[in-house]
Amino acid sequence: MGLLAGCQTEEPRFDASGNFETTEYVVAAKAQGQLLRLAVTEGDELPAGREVGVIDTTQLYLRKRQLQASTRAVRQQTPNVSAQLGALAQQLANLQRERHRVVNLVKADAVPSKQLDDIDYQIATARQQLAAQRSALSTQASGTAAQSAPLQEQVRQVVDQLRQSRVTNPVAGTVLTVYVEPSEVVNYGQPLYKIGDTKTLILRAYVAGDQLTCVKLRQPVKVLVDAPGGKRREYDGRVQWISSKSEFTPKVIQTKEDRVNLVYALKIAVPNDGSLKIGMPADVLF
Repeated sequence: MGLLAGCQTEEPRFDASGNFETTEYVVAAKAQGQLLRLAVTEGDELPAGREVGVIDTTQLYLRKRQLQASTRAVRQQTPNVSAQLGALAQQLANLQRERHRVVNLVKADAVPSKQLDDIDYQIATARQQLAAQRSALSTQASGTAAQSAPLQEQVRQVVDQLRQSRVTNPVAGTVLTVYVEPSEVVNYGQPLYKIGDTKTLILRAYVAGDQLTCVKLRQPVKVLVDAPGGKRREYDGRVQWISSKSEFTPKVIQTKEDRVNLVYALKIAVPNDGSLKIGMPADVLF
């Protein structure tokens, strides 16, 4: 990290030593169990979304099969309403046809009217039986549905746990550190590896309050790093962030004037051609 020296046009201008850093992500286990595979090594370039490992899912798979079997067993208890009501419905239809025949006979004085009364009573009884059976079957179906719903929810939970058992790289970048090895038993939330975006590095620098007018967001800058043979390699950078709050000068910073003790942090984004490394020192020219 470094404190910018000033914004005058005389040499040296903004001459500050800083260090490169990057946005780092720690990829942690989202399940508990034996790590069967982790295909990452330090320095690997990984794209976002790649599956790089898997945690043992044997017990989850068996649990899923058990729940699915229980769900099927419950569903088999669900009544076939149309089949079980069919006989009663057919009986009612037969009685209604018989009533139509008896009505004609009564009109012709071929049979006594009591026979029509008997048919009407039988129809009313059949309708009551049909309604009662329909209600009972509906209650039974509701009961099996109530038993099936939590089982289906548990299946969905296990499916999600199976998905979480697969380690997927979240962002494109370079593997910085690997914390575990395959065959180790990991716990939920345990760090597996660290990955950082090394395509664009961030150079952190500091300016005094009276220098803020010389710096603005998205301002292009020149970043210099040491090269072999005592030479300097130049990179284009851009001011990405300026702190809105001052802070005491970090101990590692040597200010232009000893009396300066409050500074503002800057972050400068620098595209990386592969030569820049995290922690490498650099100078900034504005």
